[in-house]
Amino acid sequence: MSWLLLLGIVLTLGLAFLATLSRRSELQRMQRSLVQRERALRATSSELLRHPVVDLSRCLGCGTCVTACPEEDVLALVHGQAVVVNGTRCVGHRACERECPVGAITVTVANLAQRADVPVVSEELESLSAPGVFLAGEVTAHALIATAIEHGVEAADEVARRLEHAPARAGEYALVIVGAGPAGLAAALEAKRLGLSFVVLEQEQELGGTVAKYPRKKLVLTQPVALPLVGPLGGGRTSFTKEELMALWLAMAREEELPLHTGVTYAGCTPTEDGGQLVKTSFGELRARHVVLAIGRRGTPRRLGVPGEDQPKVAYGLLDAHSFRGRRILVVGGGDSAVETALALAEQEGNEVLLSYRGEALFRVRERNRARLEEALAAGRLGVAYRSEVRLIHDDAVELEQEQDGVRRRVRIANDDVFVQIGGTAPLELLSASGVSCDPSLRPAPAPIVEQGTGLAPALGLGLALSVVALLWALWHADYYLLPIEARPAAEKHLALRPSSGWGLAFGVLATVLVAANFLYLARRAGWWSLGSLKAWMTSHVATGVLAILCATLHGAMDPRDTAGGHALLALALLFVSGAIGRYFYAWVPRAANGRELALEEVRGELERLGAGWATGQQAFAARARATVDALVAARQWQATFLGRVSGLVGGQRALRRALDGLAREGRASGLAEEELAPVLALARSAGRAATAAGHLEDLRALLSTWRWLHRWVAVLMVALLVLHVVYSLSYTSILRGGSP
Repeated sequence: MSWLLLLGIVLTLGLAFLATLSRRSELQRMQRSLVQRERALRATSSELLRHPVVDLSRCLGCGTCVTACPEEDVLALVHGQAVVVNGTRCVGHRACERECPVGAITVTVANLAQRADVPVVSEELESLSAPGVFLAGEVTAHALIATAIEHGVEAADEVARRLEHAPARAGEYALVIVGAGPAGLAAALEAKRLGLSFVVLEQEQELGGTVAKYPRKKLVLTQPVALPLVGPLGGGRTSFTKEELMALWLAMAREEELPLHTGVTYAGCTPTEDGGQLVKTSFGELRARHVVLAIGRRGTPRRLGVPGEDQPKVAYGLLDAHSFRGRRILVVGGGDSAVETALALAEQEGNEVLLSYRGEALFRVRERNRARLEEALAAGRLGVAYRSEVRLIHDDAVELEQEQDGVRRRVRIANDDVFVQIGGTAPLELLSASGVSCDPSLRPAPAPIVEQGTGLAPALGLGLALSVVALLWALWHADYYLLPIEARPAAEKHLALRPSSGWGLAFGVLATVLVAANFLYLARRAGWWSLGSLKAWMTSHVATGVLAILCATLHGAMDPRDTAGGHALLALALLFVSGAIGRYFYAWVPRAANGRELALEEVRGELERLGAGWATGQQAFAARARATVDALVAARQWQATFLGRVSGLVGGQRALRRALDGLAREGRASGLAEEELAPVLALARSAGRAATAAGHLEDLRALLSTWRWLHRWVAVLMVALLVLHVVYSLSYTSILRGGSP
């Protein structure tokens, strides 16, 4: 007995210690994610296009979206639910949206209702202001090559469908495609496959669109894509450099003999009286029934707008880094293009490279580029100047204004070349010349992204419908099911409804099959295969669970006994109930905790807004107020232990009063009036209370996480009892038939 007691104590304390370490690690990870989220929100620019939106009322915290996203640090689990950490890194893969089992995440265009740089198009990609003109690819605010290819194919298919009712007239093309990037080439291949008369116009001397302007060896495609008439690109490969992709496209265009005209500048199009389009180019006018604009989004490179920018040494793109050696180079920008340009130039012999970025960190950079940059910084191959902006460009130098220790200073740096990589402006003039409008007032109001509830009601509704069917079956055969056990063998329906034969046995076999099918959802969620959507598998998980219970009940002839089969049925029912209750817990409690996080974000944003309107001498107090809020949050929310948080709660009011008194004294000393100071103190008080509430809701979530383990162990028990029941039944049947057990 003493040995068992001692081993029990060691095991219990060991598990408790490991659980505490795991809990501490989880809290630290969540805190890092929220800090990164706050920084990313401050650094987000107007160039943010695609980004995910999470419906916290539906999110179950399974983490599938985090795993499915191919980009780093876009999503993370905080308080048991998915949150957007860095939306600037989202490029629109939509893998998170496809894989979410409950439809709790949607990838959308940021601020679409206010944006005046995104064309207004229909679901068929046709301009709402210029009928007959379609847009495809990056110009529609979709950055992926795979999406551009899909757009090109969809546009050509829609044109072919319309030509069935209004064919092209004599002397006009069925389709004029402007741009020979991925969208334009895909449209051309699909048009050829469909037998359309078409032509492709490209203003550059080579095809490829924006891809052709990327630096050498840049990895431009990281997922398999397929093209019409060609099939899987590169035999189904999943990654291509710029040179490999350009070579494939060039060979494809030659092999398919695409009517591609390079060096032709497109100047716009106007509708004709017969419903076609008059296309204006540098080589004359063309008549077309329809036009597809696949002109990209970059348009004109964005300029710095500083003196000296017109000098020959200033460039807006890098094609070949090998031609720059022994140079003093400044690269301006904070995205992947700027980082890749700086890294390529830093690899050349004798170059001194400095990367200038106005933000405090590179939030929009992909993880592989971040790792390469950190390696180059550690090796001393280049430098980075954060919080810096170019103010003046000389023949042999540049002047940077950089913030250091809260003070902005201007420094002069010797320089031979400047690469400006701060994006481009949308080709608005060219779109306007084509009749394409970006006026957000013309855009149909998008369906609001609203919280849709936990999803428990539909599951219960499905269960209710199936239960009613089972009840009707039981009522139909109530003359048998209501008989005492000892009287049933003499009943006429006994052979059909008893557990060992007829319908009764069929229900038992079906219940076993349904239990096995129910567990397939777990295998799909674990990534063992990709057949079907997780949402469909989640629905099947609920449906098979309910059907299994009903079939098992009918298999037991509505009178389960004190046997392995009866216990298995009880465990199955308990499994369903625990799953439904756990679904409710995980949908409500994490949502409440993350709601507190949103309240804290609003407090910080309001403090930023208030401080922006104060005089220069009061900015230090604004920074102090924000630091006080952050300290209150850290002291109350991120205690690693429950006892530590309880201690913070007991002494929290006193500490909060001290912090508020200190802020009040500093605010008055900085010259703030009482009516200006009062909102700051109110916000600080709200932050302290919200942080305390978020911390205790996190404790509650951690406590409820044991429910998931309970659900799983009930499942293990149910499977064990089911196996025992099947083995016993087969053995008993074998004995009755004269066999051996």
